[in-house]
Amino acid sequence: MSDLAAARRRYVEAIGQREQISSARVLRAFATVPREHFAGDGPWRIRREAGLGYSSTADADPVHLYDDVLVAIDEQRKLDTGLPSLWAHFFDVLEIKAKERVVQVGCGLGYYSAILSRIVGAQGTVLAIDCDKALVSRAAANLRRYSNVEVIHGDGCRDVGGPADVIIVHAGFNHPHPLWIESLRRNGRLLVPLTKRGRVGTVIKVTRLARCYHAEAVRGIRIIPGKGRGRTALDERVTDWWERAAALAPLRFKSIELGLPSERKPRRI
Repeated sequence: MSDLAAARRRYVEAIGQREQISSARVLRAFATVPREHFAGDGPWRIRREAGLGYSSTADADPVHLYDDVLVAIDEQRKLDTGLPSLWAHFFDVLEIKAKERVVQVGCGLGYYSAILSRIVGAQGTVLAIDCDKALVSRAAANLRRYSNVEVIHGDGCRDVGGPADVIIVHAGFNHPHPLWIESLRRNGRLLVPLTKRGRVGTVIKVTRLARCYHAEAVRGIRIIPGKGRGRTALDERVTDWWERAAALAPLRFKSIELGLPSERKPRRI
């Protein structure tokens, strides 16, 4: 059996160097969460980058998981765990702090839920939401030792369980959902991938300021579409507008109406 401790050290060092991670909290979380607890039984189907084909690991030694690779959850759907260095970068950009409340829209098998649990610490909380009942069942079992994580089967576009410091969306949408931005606390941050039909798009970060919201492009991504993502030509144009506008300069707005930024305050129901 290989030396897992050494493999984990190399894994975290590689992630930190590849993305120039500045947060020690993020790196410690990646170092302490056992990835094999969230990957199912090996051997595993993995791929090095999104868009490439899968290959099988040589055997079921967990050392194969301590590499910057995607691990298949459902190969037919091209659903996988997400690239560790990419999500480490996103968590770093979000500047997640101890004691904060984090909401995940799309938790998969719970690996990144566990990492977020370690980042926010014992006095912070993580709400992990997924619309796939089978995934929720597996994630709940995987996360049973993480007392500050709640896993629920639901629609993250309808309910995020109240105000949040951070909302992280793990699927592609046309635009930031009004529920997400309105649920942010003061100085709260939303991270959401905005994608086209081919799964390719741009991740944007939205921050709630005193009197408005601030949106900026973070980086490109390829990711599975979220449940409820629109597929019409108009939906695609809305996504294109956000991508272009956020890439040119940070956006400031007070609400979202019909998928686009508005200077009007949101209507309360």
